[in-house]
Amino acid sequence: MKTKRRGLIRWGLLTLTVILGLINTHAQTVVRGIITEVSGRPLQYVSVVFKGGRGVATDSTGNYILRGTNNTTTIQISYVGYKTQLKTIVPGKEQEINIVMDVDPAFVNNVTVSTNKRAPYRNKGNPAVELIRKVIENKPVNRMASYDYVEYDQYEKLQVSLSNISDKITNSKMMRKYQFLFENRDTTKLEGKSLLPVYLEETLSKKYYRKSPEKTKSIITGEKRVNFGEYIDNQGVSSYLNRLIMDIDIYDNNIPLFTYQFLSPIADLAPTFYMFYIRDTITDANGQKLVKMYFTPRNTNDLLFRGNMFITLDGNYAVQKLNMFLSKNVNLNWVRELHVDLDFEKNEDGRYHLSKSNVMADAGITKGKGGGFFGERTVSFKNFTINKPQPDSVYAGDATVKLVKSDERDEQFWETNRHDTLTRTESKVYSNIDSLEKMPSFRRTMAIATLLIAGYTSLGPVEVGPVNAFYSFNPVEGFRLRLGGRSTPKLSKRIYFETYGAYGFKDEKWKYFLSTTYSLNNKSIYTYPLNFIRASYQRDTKIPGQELQFVAEDNFLLSFKRGNNDKWLYNNVFKLEYVREFKNHFSYTLGFKNWKQEPAGAIIYSKEQNGATVNVKDLTTTELSAEFRWAPHEQFYQGKVYRIPIINKYPIITLRFTAGVKGLFNSEYNYQNVNLRLEKRAYMSQLGYSDIVLEGGYIFGRLPYPLMTIHRANQTYSYQLNSYNLMNFQEFVSDHFAGIMIDHHFNGLIFNRVPLLKKLKLREMVSAKVLYGGVREVNDPVKNPQLINYPTLSGTPTTFSLKDQPYVEGSVGVGNIFKLIRVDAVKRFTYLNNPYIANWGIRVRFKFDF
Repeated sequence: MKTKRRGLIRWGLLTLTVILGLINTHAQTVVRGIITEVSGRPLQYVSVVFKGGRGVATDSTGNYILRGTNNTTTIQISYVGYKTQLKTIVPGKEQEINIVMDVDPAFVNNVTVSTNKRAPYRNKGNPAVELIRKVIENKPVNRMASYDYVEYDQYEKLQVSLSNISDKITNSKMMRKYQFLFENRDTTKLEGKSLLPVYLEETLSKKYYRKSPEKTKSIITGEKRVNFGEYIDNQGVSSYLNRLIMDIDIYDNNIPLFTYQFLSPIADLAPTFYMFYIRDTITDANGQKLVKMYFTPRNTNDLLFRGNMFITLDGNYAVQKLNMFLSKNVNLNWVRELHVDLDFEKNEDGRYHLSKSNVMADAGITKGKGGGFFGERTVSFKNFTINKPQPDSVYAGDATVKLVKSDERDEQFWETNRHDTLTRTESKVYSNIDSLEKMPSFRRTMAIATLLIAGYTSLGPVEVGPVNAFYSFNPVEGFRLRLGGRSTPKLSKRIYFETYGAYGFKDEKWKYFLSTTYSLNNKSIYTYPLNFIRASYQRDTKIPGQELQFVAEDNFLLSFKRGNNDKWLYNNVFKLEYVREFKNHFSYTLGFKNWKQEPAGAIIYSKEQNGATVNVKDLTTTELSAEFRWAPHEQFYQGKVYRIPIINKYPIITLRFTAGVKGLFNSEYNYQNVNLRLEKRAYMSQLGYSDIVLEGGYIFGRLPYPLMTIHRANQTYSYQLNSYNLMNFQEFVSDHFAGIMIDHHFNGLIFNRVPLLKKLKLREMVSAKVLYGGVREVNDPVKNPQLINYPTLSGTPTTFSLKDQPYVEGSVGVGNIFKLIRVDAVKRFTYLNNPYIANWGIRVRFKFDF
């Protein structure tokens, strides 16, 4: 009996040993690390394999992760020009092995005789191009949209750092209080760069996609970003940075970065603009055979990438890995380096989905290694699930929804749900910026910067400004002084006041403005989404037909104008308006306006009465208005006075209805005005992009010309996008009109191919502006003398209606001069016989652009 029992025990131990051996045999071995050369520079595309088995290649930062289930105890590391190395590993365990590669002397000492001539590159008969065409042909199969349903978890991390800050700055007396910031530097992320993180934001979300009917839904479960306080629009900063570095879909024809469209290396037209070379064939850790493909631009100045992609040979012809960067010659401002790394994982159906995206950009004023900015956006994807139907309720409502208190998650939530652990340097950014924002010296510095940039300075609960309007001059008022200000949320979050007073030393008249605004959502009236009621009264001068963006009309620089700048009005305007915005970027404004206008300068209101010409002292009208605006996916930075738009590919539609009511508060006319405006940026890949504006209007009723549409004119020397740059103020009026403006940017398409010009990185643009319109007989003062006459100068008419032909002007411009200046030669093609006009002119525009 004992013998039998001992036999059972031996068999049991033997069975257990075999099971443990099998478990050990199939336990996963994970080896990770970074591979560098002796100088510390990371090496990419180094081959790391289990000896005699499968392997991987390092990414652009020199990192690798090798996984396997065999009992191999050795990995092999090889790279052309360096000594091959063998490293011992422990099977079945996760371990880190960092490797420094030594240069192979035999490779260095070899002498190769070659010729500068090389065979011309051709697409025809090129196996690399044939393979790329297979990838292009299979793009619909490999995109997320090929599935009926998709869902996954997404984690985004966006970081901005100051790079290579001079020791003179960090050790200066002014920076003594901020040494805690400079101690938090990262010298490992980018070779030769010392990075000081100043901005960090993180977002966790659950993503859903449905093919039919097509709908995407994003549920934000957590969001966190640094807060610089009241002086900076933190949400606007986030929108702007995410607009610069957007999501990258390699299967799209164009990749949006830095407000431009870069042609994808697997775009439909990629073989026309790129050159492709097959470099190697490898097998990854899962046994998948891959082709390593190198691609480079035919013209290095174009907005194109160069790099390597790994393509599967399983029939799907999918991209399994991609590392690419920009050429140093690319026609792009400020950006010194740009790297894009994409990693893909295999789905349960054998196809690949994006598992991680990393974009790194280094920007600065100089091309060298001086100070600048470094930005990095990392997006990772987990729990990728395909073809799992969800109830319709999941897709209902807005495309993006934030969970309640998603921005108030504690650190335990982030430690549990982050896809990647923050580095020590990254983790200190939140607390460092929070401490910085509370420092009085930092607040004073930001106040001074706000004064210089936005024109306002804070004095406790009020702000004084704008500074650039304190002094100006014009022919009517002469020397003009102005002082104004407004309240801030420090005074009240519900009620806001704004006012200014101005005095003209030539006309010796006071001008003033006062408004009171009541916030209905207990938020600042400058914070999106707006919801407020405002009442205001203004007595001031105005040029009829002048419409400005982002600057005050009495800005000092606008005092300089061409031609006869003698058409002015004194306006007394009372307004009452209700403004409401919604999170889907639909908004409406309901308004009441009582407007009394008095002619000034060369304008004289006169009409025929009882056979005699009499002057009209003033004109009064009362209007009721409604404006509806839809701007899907709109992004902007909220400044102190204006919203600065971050233009994207989506249209902006504005519909406005205005009704004049005779007899209401001394109003003299009945009329109805309908106006529709459409704005759109159209991207055309390598041909650049066009900013297109379509606008039309129609006025019903009988009214004098000052109440008609006075078309936007420009008599300054600046180039204005939304005005007619060779039209005089109040030159044309209409009661019905339609117009189109097109401003096309070629992004250096032509200049990049001119040997001498391409080094200057100039950019060419053309524009055309066409305006049709007219005045119906019932509103024509020539046929109805009882209406106010068109103004004249020395007996010569200066205001006209558009007749049988449109007003047309066009321009040819050169941009990116010194990276800031655009100069246009503008030509007027019609109505050349009108008096006091310019047939052509040179106009200048300043714009900070990438």
